[in-house]
Amino acid sequence: MTIKQQIQRTTLRTAAALTALELTTHLPTEGRSSQTYHHLFDTIITPLGRRLFTPEDAHHLALEVVRRGLAPRLSRDAAGGGRIDMSTTIQRSDNKGIPLTFPGPIGLAAGFDKNGSAIPGLFQLGFSFVEIGSVTPEPQDGNARPRSFRLVEDRGVINRFGFNSL
Repeated sequence: MTIKQQIQRTTLRTAAALTALELTTHLPTEGRSSQTYHHLFDTIITPLGRRLFTPEDAHHLALEVVRRGLAPRLSRDAAGGGRIDMSTTIQRSDNKGIPLTFPGPIGLAAGFDKNGSAIPGLFQLGFSFVEIGSVTPEPQDGNARPRSFRLVEDRGVINRFGFNSL
């Protein structure tokens, strides 16, 4: 790829990222869960992002957006005032040990934030617990690329990054 092509590609990716950021942070007052928001993402932003970014590049972009605090934030405020209690308590089936109470039922499993660079932003997204990091004796590259794959029909991703820490 020539320098000119690299500059064009980078410019296009930057423009797409900034457009997505603008559209998701400056929507009308109907809120982020509006039909407009979902239609915009389902028909334009997501398909465009899949064409412009490899799964691994999309992962890094998403992590950077969350790290910088630019992602949407969960609000537990109720529409009529007050707060919505989504707390969940987990107790072992044999009733031994101390029960664990989380502010909500959904957490983020390991693999998204390998270096722990976006912890506050992940909690602001609404995750009640977050697994971060990989511990290795020496820094390493992880698995060979490609190591992240989209499962479009299943609306999922396979992450085979390994224990990359570089």
